[in-house]
Amino acid sequence: MPYSKYNCLLSRIALSALLVTTASGAAAVATTAPVPAAQAERHQAPLYKDASAPVAARVDDLLSRMTLEEKVAQIMTVWGGKEKIFDDDLQFDPAKMAKVFPHNIGQVARPSDAKGPISPRELPGRDVRRTIKLVNAMQRYAVTKTRLGIPILFHEEGLHGYAALGATSFPQAIALASSWDPDLVRRVNAVTAREIRARGVSLALSPVVDIARDPRWGRIEETFGEDPYLVGEMGVAAVEGLQGKGHERALQPGKVFATLKHLTGHGQPQSGNNVGPAPISERELREYFFPPFEEVVKRTGIEAVMASYNEIDGVPSHANKWLLQDVLRGEWGFQGAIVSDYDAIAQLMRLHHVAGSLEDAAKLALDAGVDSDLPDGEAYRLLVDMVRQGKVRQSQVDEAVRKMLALKFRAGLFEHPYADPEAAVAITNNAEARALARTAAQKSVVLLKNDGMLPLKPEGKIAVIGPNANVARLGGYYGIPPHTVSILDGIRAKAGDKADIVFAKGVKITRNDDWWADKVELADPAENRRLIQEAVEAARGVDRIVLCIGGNEQTSREGWADSHLGDRTDLKMVGQQQELFDALKALGKPITVVLINGKPLATEKVADEANALVEGWYLGEQGGNAMADILFGDANPGGKLPVTIARSVGQLPIYYDHKPSAHRGYLFSSEKPLFPFGYGLSYSTFALSAPRLSQQTIGVGGSVDVAVDITNTSDRTGDEVVQLYIRDQVSSVTQPVKKLRGFRRVTLKPGEKRTVTFTLTPHDLELWNIDMDRVVEPGDFTIMTGSDSVDLKEATLTVTG
Repeated sequence: MPYSKYNCLLSRIALSALLVTTASGAAAVATTAPVPAAQAERHQAPLYKDASAPVAARVDDLLSRMTLEEKVAQIMTVWGGKEKIFDDDLQFDPAKMAKVFPHNIGQVARPSDAKGPISPRELPGRDVRRTIKLVNAMQRYAVTKTRLGIPILFHEEGLHGYAALGATSFPQAIALASSWDPDLVRRVNAVTAREIRARGVSLALSPVVDIARDPRWGRIEETFGEDPYLVGEMGVAAVEGLQGKGHERALQPGKVFATLKHLTGHGQPQSGNNVGPAPISERELREYFFPPFEEVVKRTGIEAVMASYNEIDGVPSHANKWLLQDVLRGEWGFQGAIVSDYDAIAQLMRLHHVAGSLEDAAKLALDAGVDSDLPDGEAYRLLVDMVRQGKVRQSQVDEAVRKMLALKFRAGLFEHPYADPEAAVAITNNAEARALARTAAQKSVVLLKNDGMLPLKPEGKIAVIGPNANVARLGGYYGIPPHTVSILDGIRAKAGDKADIVFAKGVKITRNDDWWADKVELADPAENRRLIQEAVEAARGVDRIVLCIGGNEQTSREGWADSHLGDRTDLKMVGQQQELFDALKALGKPITVVLINGKPLATEKVADEANALVEGWYLGEQGGNAMADILFGDANPGGKLPVTIARSVGQLPIYYDHKPSAHRGYLFSSEKPLFPFGYGLSYSTFALSAPRLSQQTIGVGGSVDVAVDITNTSDRTGDEVVQLYIRDQVSSVTQPVKKLRGFRRVTLKPGEKRTVTFTLTPHDLELWNIDMDRVVEPGDFTIMTGSDSVDLKEATLTVTG
């Protein structure tokens, strides 16, 4: 039969008689029925399979060949439903796949877990080889057994290392922010990227660039802190580590696409409750919450953005056209894919009640520009019928599909869909990765107080006590590294036979410490008091005490459901930990307190009475070695706080960049924080000069260099973070008392002096005026530099019109 007649016949048969099964299982007649590419184009491979063709052309060609069902399948994901396509041994079953997803599936969530949302303590995930076995099997099916051979996009969590069995676990995000070292963040994310990509995964759901302005919120640990500038710089570095530098949109070897989240207002929810409303004005959004996202979008090749769960001014982010279209795509020029947070589209109906049905929710999200329904496509699977019924336009579906297909082409999945298990094993949690994890942990530690007790000498008898002493706390969205080092392990290894190390647990914080577990119960107080007495007896004859307290993965975490809470009404330690400190302090022994926790804690009494206080946050798999390095002086602390630490919950909200009318004072209590933003000590001492301006006066479009001399005045090599803040002295709308606009972590040898130079541009001096225009207003600016947000020296810059 001649080619033309054969082609025409197939088309007529398909259009008139071909029954297809929708993703929801309903039968319908296909509105389009393209000819199978291998048969209809025997003399030439389809354009979409031509790797040399432009991505846009490949997308258009493939889109033109797809049925409506195939299109909708590409903007759906499977996670909780993975079990339906596995056999009894949790291996991929092609027959089940063909039945459950007859039109293929666009995206698969977390192939490294066992079968979906379940604690790895109940059912361990897949190691390197088993993950790749699954990924390759699913790709082989998608590429060779589906009509168009469209590969699957896999995504994983990578907040502070690949959240998978066998991968490297780095310090949690708030700890990495405490390093004030963007290059370190870039290197950590580069290792995270290569470990994820090696398993055949091309998309990571990281980084989080929400600014965190309420420490009651359990997800504060996932952020880079409270300041827009610091968060923006760390966010840019994280994306560059994951994707590579520059705006090159093709994914390079060893890299993954990053997902910027969560747009926006997520970090200051009402009452500190996760997913709560964010009653934030447009001006506050633009001055505080938008900048980190804007910096990343404009300075990197970020390819995915995730909308936030919360509402702003009555509009949930997943239905917010102004946020996702006018601002993100229009003002900032974002060209990648917008993906939903898990179940967030369905929450438009179930939680926010702006949709009366899942169909309404799907329409709202699609209208707003959400391109993919994570994690299980519950709402978007209805789009096939909705298009046919005229409830949504097929062109809207096409536009979403176009974004998701482009990711696959740019990732090279059509040419290289499979992973190499031997190569993946070789680079996963190797010596280089473990060394970086230790360095990152060292640089993330913040020394808050030291009366001379630190660094410790490895001699005599040392008691290591506390619920966080003999366990490595990894934090939320954690991986399961092959080996973890507790603080007790690290101290014992460091001391060797030079010191006698004794241990007592002291208290338990919660009955269970599984981050995934829904129910959280505090430990039995009576049992804890027995443990306190044991600890007191163990410490009675020692020379010094190292007390490791704070929180665990249950006392501050993501509260993702009413049955899985994670936020708190106070900032105190729980589980009789204060009683433990008081009992040990009564012994009269020198005591160093090491805080391991996911949120800043109001430890006022501990801060007053301890001889030394160290904030560790969650330090990752090498945290115990790194903390021992710090405690014994083999590493010199140089971290700084990325958040303000309050004295009590009554001070909230409290952040350094407040407006002039805030924090007037309280009866019977101080208005000052327990520790200010940017604060951190060292075993070294430094002297910083006043800032020197390259010119005292500039025009509104001008720039100025700010130079600061820093000298190490001690006999120990150490790190200091030089910080630059500005204040607009008189402005048409109120401005913060200070804003961070530059920082540099420098290492200096004893007696060494160095000059650090910052450049302030119009972008640093601008504000959103009364008409909501971004402008630089003429007037005087106070330029402040120092080692934290309080200890500052000043100069004045005049800006003329």
